Amino acid sequence: MKTVYFDNNATTKVAEEVLEEVKPLFCELYGNPSSMHTFGGQIGRRIRRAREQVAGLLGCETSEIVFTGGGTESDNTAIKGVLAAAPNRRIVITTRVEHPAVLAVCRELENHGYMIVELSVDRQGRLDMAELEEHLDDDTALVTIMYANNETGTVFPIEDIAELVTSKGALFHTDAVQAVGKIPLDLSKSNIDLLSLSGHKLHAPKGVGVLYVRKGTRLSPFMLGGHQEAGRRAGTENVPGIVGMGKACELAAENLEAENSKVKALRDKLERTILQKCPDCRLNGDPDNRLPNTTNISFEYIEGEAILLMLDKYGICASSGSACTSGSLEPSHVLRAMGVPFTAAHGSIRFSLSRYNTEDEVDYTIEKLPPIINQLRELSPFVTK
Repeated sequence: MKTVYFDNNATTKVAEEVLEEVKPLFCELYGNPSSMHTFGGQIGRRIRRAREQVAGLLGCETSEIVFTGGGTESDNTAIKGVLAAAPNRRIVITTRVEHPAVLAVCRELENHGYMIVELSVDRQGRLDMAELEEHLDDDTALVTIMYANNETGTVFPIEDIAELVTSKGALFHTDAVQAVGKIPLDLSKSNIDLLSLSGHKLHAPKGVGVLYVRKGTRLSPFMLGGHQEAGRRAGTENVPGIVGMGKACELAAENLEAENSKVKALRDKLERTILQKCPDCRLNGDPDNRLPNTTNISFEYIEGEAILLMLDKYGICASSGSACTSGSLEPSHVLRAMGVPFTAAHGSIRFSLSRYNTEDEVDYTIEKLPPIINQLRELSPFVTK
């Protein structure tokens, strides 16, 4: 049975070019980049090259790149590092639709005396800039708002948000894990102070991430020990991960146009046909401002898990929301925050594509999904027969 992988917001395949780049680093070029000898020194040069490749995609300086163990570590480092460096400020502003890597940290901070403000969103998952401005004051240490939502693909007006936040004297962090490599970024022209990304979301290996820290931003290190990453993140570098991340960022820069044309066209065809062929379904998120690869559709009166199980029988991989919360029986916190009705929130499916998907895969999914929905509706006790 063939596999059709439409769960790229959960993770992506490692690009063949990335694999070839990292292969020698396991058994041939295995030196420690901190070693004084030539054998280790050549590894250090590869890390420097990877830093250049990441900076090239983000539009920033190489000195502003810190390699981490993943997006979650980058988020934790940004939030806790800023607060440790500014102990007199006790307010953090975020949103109700953040990834757990941000929300869990913020809710833990409440137990340590911090005031956490969670901004609301409307029915399309959009923020109210007036609400943000209302809560900003001299005690605000940090505003942390995701660049694009991992479940719906809704893209927030991050540049406007960053300009507002920094004009009020607070620092701004964005979890851009889903945005990097899918939409263009140029941090040299931005007011963003800190930005997180993750390798395995853009065809690099798992277990590597990046934290962008604008030059001059005060940040206490989260990992203590050696001198690595200019003292900002201790621990022997994950060389294959870092080199793989660099190559993946280079490829992402080359494929940005394809992401916003080919991938978007496939997403649109899949979405449009599903909405036409399946009654009682609805699109979740902002149809005009979202990632080019993501669609989130609710099927009324059906359990999303049942849809996924039946799709899986045909080798079609999708998701009912964030991979980090998929074990929960509760409806998505993102869809709840958007006010999606309970009968629809439980039946929501996210399809997230990549440049490796094909039109044949879209057609195959379009063929298999409507009969699945009809069959489950026949079995549903909530549908009037």
